[in-house]
Amino acid sequence: MTTRVAAIDCGTNSIRLLVADLPDADAGPRAPLADVSRRMEIVRLGQGVDRTGRLSDEAIERTRVALASYAEEIGKLGVERVRMCATSASRDASNAADFRGMVQQTLGVAPEVVTGDEEARLSFTGAVRGLPADAREPYLVVDIGGGSTEFVVGTRSGGVQAAISMDIGCVRMTERHLHGDPPSQAEITAAQADIADAVDRALAAVPGREAATLVGLAGSVTTVVAIAQDLQEYDPERIHHARVPYDQVADVTADLLAKTREQRLAIPVMHPGRADVIGAGALVLRVIMERAGMDAVVASEHDILDGIAWSLL
Repeated sequence: MTTRVAAIDCGTNSIRLLVADLPDADAGPRAPLADVSRRMEIVRLGQGVDRTGRLSDEAIERTRVALASYAEEIGKLGVERVRMCATSASRDASNAADFRGMVQQTLGVAPEVVTGDEEARLSFTGAVRGLPADAREPYLVVDIGGGSTEFVVGTRSGGVQAAISMDIGCVRMTERHLHGDPPSQAEITAAQADIADAVDRALAAVPGREAATLVGLAGSVTTVVAIAQDLQEYDPERIHHARVPYDQVADVTADLLAKTREQRLAIPVMHPGRADVIGAGALVLRVIMERAGMDAVVASEHDILDGIAWSLL
């Protein structure tokens, strides 16, 4: 027996849908979920939030259009349970009630504006459940989003040991520091210092330097890994669980930060909605690896979206 569920993750940069069939609760901890549909739209819900403290009317409308399409698909696929989690932008905005009202009207389900800790735990569950058996524990799972980055340390059997969320997402860092096209060295240096300060505080709160394996989640990480692999098209199967050494991450980061937006758009695996913020996302990943002393990152296509789905079991 399976249960068909829909998970929606509404972040600062993108909104994603997973419709999946969950195995019976007695199937065991290694039983996978079965994808029915995965979708992603770049809606930039958090555009300008770091500066204004508000969600713009245009950003809310972009999100509504994407959500209406998701609601239609959910209805057609016979979903039994739906959960939508909204993350950093919704926590920060003074007009978050407008956003919640829109979601309730469009989807028929209220969004859960999860705390940073809950966001981190969902990400860890989604990432760790499918890791290869030879991935050494404990894990440091980092989920680099648009507005924030979650740091979670734990093991497969013991679950989460410690978690923290820091405001160093790719959209936030781009809007705060990387204004040039390409950004100047002074802008990059300022962003790097800001990120390093946040990462050091995170690693003081969670024992990330004691972890044996770094697992990286979300679009910034998977895009960097796709570029490092020189893929000519985005291939989730090749990216999922790929291991990329620090030197390659550093090279890709430097190259992205040296390119103009138009040059980044020409990269075969680049999503058009990510081209203006990928430099900051790559920089966050590189600094985490440096400060945590990690010689490689394992990418995962399974993340908070899968964790939301599993929470409906």
